Amino acid sequence: MTNLTAAPVFVLPGFSEIPEIQLLSAATFLLVDLAAILGNTCIVAAVTLDARLHTPMYFFLKHLSLVDIGSVSTTLPQALVATLLGSVRISLPACASQLFAFVCLGSAECFLITSMAYDRCLVIYRPLVYRAAMSPGTCASLVAVAWGSGLLFSAFHTANTFSLPFCSPDVIDHFFCDIPPLMRLACAGTRVHGAAGLAVSGCVIMSCFGLTVLSYVRILVTVVRVRSAAGRWKALSTCSSHLATVLLFYATGSSAYMQPPARYCPRQGRLAAVFYSVLTPTLNPLIYSLRNKDVKASLLNPAIWQPSWVMFHAGGPGIPLDKIELLAKCF
Repeated sequence: MTNLTAAPVFVLPGFSEIPEIQLLSAATFLLVDLAAILGNTCIVAAVTLDARLHTPMYFFLKHLSLVDIGSVSTTLPQALVATLLGSVRISLPACASQLFAFVCLGSAECFLITSMAYDRCLVIYRPLVYRAAMSPGTCASLVAVAWGSGLLFSAFHTANTFSLPFCSPDVIDHFFCDIPPLMRLACAGTRVHGAAGLAVSGCVIMSCFGLTVLSYVRILVTVVRVRSAAGRWKALSTCSSHLATVLLFYATGSSAYMQPPARYCPRQGRLAAVFYSVLTPTLNPLIYSLRNKDVKASLLNPAIWQPSWVMFHAGGPGIPLDKIELLAKCF
């Protein structure tokens, strides 16, 4: 009878196992990592400090950038170390933690994108009731649902994956701990676990995707009824950045989580993961800064980046009340 014991460690090979291109690939992804963190941090800072961006759309965008920062910080640092060293060992609890964090952030992004589609739908379809419908309380509730649903979704997938037995330490054919390559290492059959994971992923992804599509159908129907070409273009331009994010997110992420584990191809899985875990968080700030004049104007406005100092000595100048309120929103 086969001895089924939990593997104490896994081995992550990094981005490349070819010595000649290990340094090049590590340098490339290091630059991508820095660009993703810097770009999304700028978005968070601009939305927080610029009062003109205190609207529902940018409130969701700030949380989307926070998700992207967490996503690249969860996967890339260890993958870069593994690439430079040839491989790196990761314990089972650390692997489970990485999987939990990554799936939580990815599913939260899915719900945030859906909330942003609903926001764009309301601003075009029901502009007269938009302010009342998208009140600060509603926006906070939608973000809380996104994070809460992400935690529940991630808890299920982590438990579903790591309840499988792993016979011995083995190499994960991926650059981070992800569901499909981990299931390939299980000693027992993964049919039931794979079917359960696919069913839950299908319900969540297809529900969010369906709601996003319905929002855009309503937007298109409303735009078609606009008589002037200038009015139609103005309405569509408010959705262009978000639509680009939707296409990028679903086109890459669904390929990994909407297929049975038995059909998983390691090479295609690694390539798709580069897009949805690395390039998507890096491109989101570019999409919203280059295609959005408000964000671009805020990023180029030196006034919001001027530091303010609190003087603690008696009689010293302090930070104005409006600056204190803006800084407080960072936390």
